[in-house]
Amino acid sequence: MKTIRIVMLAFFVACVAAALGSPARADEHDKLTIFTFSQPVELPGVTLPAGTYAFRLLDSFGDRNIVQVFDKDQTHLYATILTISDCRDQPPDKTLVRFSETAAGGPAALKEWIYPGDNCGQEFVYPKNRAVELAKASNQAVPSMPTNMSSEVTKPAKSSSDASVTAMRNAQLKAQQANGQETEVGDSFNNKPKNGK
Repeated sequence: MKTIRIVMLAFFVACVAAALGSPARADEHDKLTIFTFSQPVELPGVTLPAGTYAFRLLDSFGDRNIVQVFDKDQTHLYATILTISDCRDQPPDKTLVRFSETAAGGPAALKEWIYPGDNCGQEFVYPKNRAVELAKASNQAVPSMPTNMSSEVTKPAKSSSDASVTAMRNAQLKAQQANGQETEVGDSFNNKPKNGK
């Protein structure tokens, strides 16, 4: 078990180093950020092979946001993903990504993307069946949407009014706990910046 944790920690550090060590372009409006991952990375409903990807915010709906993931040239859309805000007191100076611990042998699951200077990061919402597994493996709460919503992630979406985006935006969200319980999202994630920020 200790060996698995050491391997997972090494993989996590390698992924973060790859993401942070690569040249990242960013745009304030849609928070466009370019990431390079040295290993496959799991996102809700899709696994990306090692490579360079463009992440950008399609739209923000208060505490629910829509993130799109493209190839580095932004010509191929891989996923349109629902996220929730998870806020903290201090915004980071650099782009941050956090991964959930997963079972040995699988790709790291992207947990959160935090844009430089933002108090609130984009916490990725996983289909319920996968969120339950991730919560147990990482011993942390994972936001979830109904499992049948996972097919919406890979549908083409050009705007926030597309049917797949509307369906995700209106989905009932829960938080899956490490102990197997399901709670309200607001009980596990801080959707508002502290100190009014």
